[in-house]
Amino acid sequence: MREVMIIGSGPAGLTAGLYAARANLKPLLIEGLESGGQLMLTTAVENYPGFRDGILGPELMATMRAQAERFGTEFVTGDVTTVDLSGPPFTVTTSDDTYQTRSLIISTGASARLLGLPSERQLMGHGVSTCATCDGYFFREKPIVVVGGGDTAMEEAIFLTKFASHVTVVHRRQELRASRIMQDKALAHPKISFEWDSVVDEVNDTAKGVVTGVVIRSIKTSETKTIEVEGVFVAIGHTPNTKLFAGQLELDVNGYVVPNGGARTSVAGVFAAGDVQDHTYRQAITAAGSGCMAAIDAERYLENLPELGIGTAESQAS
Repeated sequence: MREVMIIGSGPAGLTAGLYAARANLKPLLIEGLESGGQLMLTTAVENYPGFRDGILGPELMATMRAQAERFGTEFVTGDVTTVDLSGPPFTVTTSDDTYQTRSLIISTGASARLLGLPSERQLMGHGVSTCATCDGYFFREKPIVVVGGGDTAMEEAIFLTKFASHVTVVHRRQELRASRIMQDKALAHPKISFEWDSVVDEVNDTAKGVVTGVVIRSIKTSETKTIEVEGVFVAIGHTPNTKLFAGQLELDVNGYVVPNGGARTSVAGVFAAGDVQDHTYRQAITAAGSGCMAAIDAERYLENLPELGIGTAESQAS
């Protein structure tokens, strides 16, 4: 029986592990076979506080993991197959073992929807990005493409005009799905142009290891052409990793965990942190902050369970 278990090893999960460990809760963190979250696909991170000259995404995650481990977070590598939230205690099952815990922190994140191109995967972090706020700064005075037609795509396209020399929006339809105000802003912007009824068939150039252009194809005529750009921002949405919790936790229409004050969820003793409950900011620093909140909320929840006898003055001071 565990006091705290954490599912997910991105900034939210690792921060939750750090705080829970310092509160003497001996947390068990289950990191997926692809551990570290979306920052594992990021080359340089320049907007995480404390790193004046920036840091590589995988290096940042390794540092955070080592810090959580130093204070006593225990790690298990494997993918969770089922979760039973009818407790407490709650039951978490992986392909190798089954665990029970009095409190659970969900930090499974959200996955950016991708185009599904092999070249897109190979050049991720080398000119291909899913986050304008994270990576726009690297494309100063460079031409870029934004793929998508919703509010997120228009927001990213407008934001990227602060840096890029020009932004080309590639959209598979003849009209945008974005709200009218976002459409008007994007359509009127002098640095934004549109390729309508088109899809991206290829991202060049995997041989060079950097983006040099995209091959787009007209849906109507099947004609293709190459646009020379140095960056590709895929903005076709995110999918929260919440399939395990469907029918057990309150989720919104898009599948995100609905917060119930702080990091609390609709099930007492279950907490959520990071992108799994945040469809607005989706930053490493906000994920880490919510991981801290989840650990503190979990500690306070456990303190109110009289049979546990935990929650000392020392843990409060931590």
